[in-house]
Amino acid sequence: MGQSASAAAIPSRRESNRDSHRSKPKSTAAICPMEAEDESSEIVNAAYDFISDLPDECLACIFQSLGSRDRKQCSLVCLRWLRIEGQSRHRLSLDAKSDLLPFIPSLFSRFDAVTKLALKCDRKVVSIGDEALALISLRCRNLTRLKLRACRELTDAGMSSFAKNCKALKKLSCGSCTFGAKGMNAVLDNCSALEELSVKRLRGITDGAAAEPIGPGVAASSLKTICLKELYNGQCFGPLIMGAKNLRTLKLFRCSGDWDKLLQVIAERVTSMVEIHLEKLQVSDVGLAAISNCLDLEILHLVKTPECTNVGLVSVAQRCKLLRKLHIDGWKANRVGDEGLVAVAMSCPNLQELVLIGVNPTRVSLETLASNCPNLERLALCGSDTVGDVEISCIAAKCVALKKLCIKSCPVSDIGLKALASGCPNMVKVKLKKCRGVTAEGADWLRASRPALAVNLDTGETIQDASASDGGANDNNAVELPVALAIQPVFLGIASSSSTGRSTTSFKSRLGLLTGRNFVVCALRRWSSRNNS
Repeated sequence: MGQSASAAAIPSRRESNRDSHRSKPKSTAAICPMEAEDESSEIVNAAYDFISDLPDECLACIFQSLGSRDRKQCSLVCLRWLRIEGQSRHRLSLDAKSDLLPFIPSLFSRFDAVTKLALKCDRKVVSIGDEALALISLRCRNLTRLKLRACRELTDAGMSSFAKNCKALKKLSCGSCTFGAKGMNAVLDNCSALEELSVKRLRGITDGAAAEPIGPGVAASSLKTICLKELYNGQCFGPLIMGAKNLRTLKLFRCSGDWDKLLQVIAERVTSMVEIHLEKLQVSDVGLAAISNCLDLEILHLVKTPECTNVGLVSVAQRCKLLRKLHIDGWKANRVGDEGLVAVAMSCPNLQELVLIGVNPTRVSLETLASNCPNLERLALCGSDTVGDVEISCIAAKCVALKKLCIKSCPVSDIGLKALASGCPNMVKVKLKKCRGVTAEGADWLRASRPALAVNLDTGETIQDASASDGGANDNNAVELPVALAIQPVFLGIASSSSTGRSTTSFKSRLGLLTGRNFVVCALRRWSSRNNS
């Protein structure tokens, strides 16, 4: 009874203490233990939620520094956090299925400040259509970036309505969509702030010569980057590229047609480009000679363009003297070699990055590059039959500024690694892959010689039965096969056992083989554990 009475008296005492705390100064008299306990419980129970005093702007800044998962959890705390989290979210990615349509009003009522939107749909399901995109454009008039993936139900009409409502768009990326030239022209005619355009597998412009030209539109004056990938009729974008006077980056990947003539016209009208990527494109030395008119060119990628030779590379090197990055994938055609590389070395002293794949340079070109390109920091040599220990020794002795070196599928051995131990004083990383002459011992020796150097060795060899290694289950180098691969032979046997008895015998033999291996491995592990104990 006494305990219950004292407990009941605590709330009234707290109220009187609060009032006295506000009106009177704090007493310095001695406090009994019972009163001290009451005051401590009062402080705990009267804890104030200081977060509620934070302005919405401060709370929004905190949410923006969190990851997507943490933001979702924070939105479940209270209604205020739910509102602020939605209003402060500027980037949103949605599964663009057709059943998204009825949720769009409520969804974008919460996320009403979205400026970057991604709509991605699986190719096996029906995507959103024109009505959904038009509704989104009405809710997100401040949209600056839009990414469309496999939205096959969108047509030219949907893109037209979107472009009229979202005129502040700066970046558009679309892939595997079915709208055509009219929809693309609607975007170019309405979005005057468009800076970056990326188009991949646009299904609506595959009519060959009858395709409608695309561009230039009002967006041509603001475009800085154009990327075209896997287009059957990518040349219909020619008017757009030629009209983009301020274009800085042009990327063409696996687009059909002869591009030499179009590149000639483009290079005459657009001379401000600093970055050009050409991959699996029908282009020859004529196109490279046209590219050489871009005197400010700094980055050039020539990937699997077998018609490009030393002649075209020389023309580019002699006029594009500001070149900083050069990537060449010769596709083992042996049409680019020492002649072109020497021209680059003699004319492009600002070269910082050089990647050669399927190209066979010799010591002549490598030594010239090292002597004339003092800023060369990154070098990759892949699939080169002529790059051996002598060439690596030359690189180690001459390339003083080199920081990263990648060697793949080249006839290099441990002798070349020893040269790297004393050369390239600024080197921080070496990557060796599928170089059969390089051993693990050689890589370990290089690590011991230069502890600050990161050495990454990948021999490319496959271990047939890693579980039977000396270390057993505790071996760090052991490789475990995925379960699907491990049981695949068994399922193949079961599938065929219903037809003939012969296949049943095959299945039993396979099963016995697998069981025998596991038995031997288990026995070895038991013996090793007994010996250790």
